[in-house]
Amino acid sequence: MGKLKNKWLVLLMAALLVFLAACGSEEDDSASDSSGDSNTEESNTEESESDTRTVTDAMGHEVEIPANPERVIASYLEDYLVALGITPVAQWSVRDGSDVQGYLQGDLGDVLTIPSELPYEAVTSFEPDLLIMDSASMVEDNKYEQYSKIAPTFVVGSEENNDWREEMKTIGTVFGMEEKANEVLDEYEAKAADAKEQIQSAIGDESVAALWLFADTFYIVSENLSSGDLLYNDLGLTAPDVVSEISESTTANWSEISLEKLAELNADHIFLINSQQEEGSAMLEESIWKNIPAVKNGNVYEYSRESSWLYTGPIANSNMIDDALDKLVE
Repeated sequence: MGKLKNKWLVLLMAALLVFLAACGSEEDDSASDSSGDSNTEESNTEESESDTRTVTDAMGHEVEIPANPERVIASYLEDYLVALGITPVAQWSVRDGSDVQGYLQGDLGDVLTIPSELPYEAVTSFEPDLLIMDSASMVEDNKYEQYSKIAPTFVVGSEENNDWREEMKTIGTVFGMEEKANEVLDEYEAKAADAKEQIQSAIGDESVAALWLFADTFYIVSENLSSGDLLYNDLGLTAPDVVSEISESTTANWSEISLEKLAELNADHIFLINSQQEEGSAMLEESIWKNIPAVKNGNVYEYSRESSWLYTGPIANSNMIDDALDKLVE
C-alpha cells in the first residue's frame, strides 16, 4: 500500500508540473502577442505619418499635403491639374456657374462649379482634402486661417500674375509629380519652338495683336501676360506699337483700349475673342474698327469666350499655338 501511495503521488506531481508548464507557455504566447500588437501599432503609426508630405508654399507655410489627395479644389488652376491627369472636385466659375473655362470642359464637363471668390460655405460643402490657391491675394485678410481650418491650404505664388511655367513646377511638387510636370513643360517648349519657326517663316515681321470684345468695349492683351506672353515671347511675333505702349503702364492681363488708341492700332493680324458673338456688337461696324489694316485685309481670326485665349497654362497655351498655326501658316 505504501508503494502504491508513492506511485500516485509521483503521478500527481508530474501532472502538476505539466499544468504549470502549460500556463507558463500561454503567458509567453500572450506576451508575444502583446509585443506583436505593439509592433503592429508602431508600424501603423509610421505608415500613418508617411501618408502626408510637408511642402512649403509661397507664403512660407509648411503645409501637410495628403499623399494621395482625392478631393482637390484649385480654383483657376484647373489647367495645370488636367495636364497632370488630376480631376478636381469643383471647378472655377463666374456668373452663378454660367461661365467656366470652356476649353477644359472635355475633361471637366461633369465637375460641379464653385464661385471664383471661393465662399467658405461653398468650399466646405465639397469636403476637400486639399486647397490650392493661385496667389497670396486670394488668402489675404485672415482668409488663409479660415481656409486652412477646412483643409490643408497651399499658396502657389506670391504675385498677382505668376510665371505659368513655375506654377506648373510648383503644382507638380505639391502632388509629388515633378517628373510628369517637367514632361509637360518639355513637350510644350518643343511645340512652341517648332511653331515659332513655322509662323515666322510664313509672316516674317508682320505685327499681331489679340483683342477681347466684351460689353461693347475692346480690351487689348498685355505684351508679357496671358496670350500676349505666348504671342510675343514664346512665338517671337511682332507687337504693334500700341500694344507696347499700353503694356508699359498696366499690370493687367487685358486693358481697355480707347477708340483713339484703337485707331492707331496698325496690326497686320488680329486674334479677336468675341464675347458678343450671339448678340452682336455695334463696335464691329464702326469705321475705326474697319480701318485697321488687319480688318481691311481680312486677317481677323475670331474666337468665342469658350476658347483658351483668355487664359494661360500648358493646355491653354498649347491650344493657342494650334490656333496660331492654323491661321498664320498656309
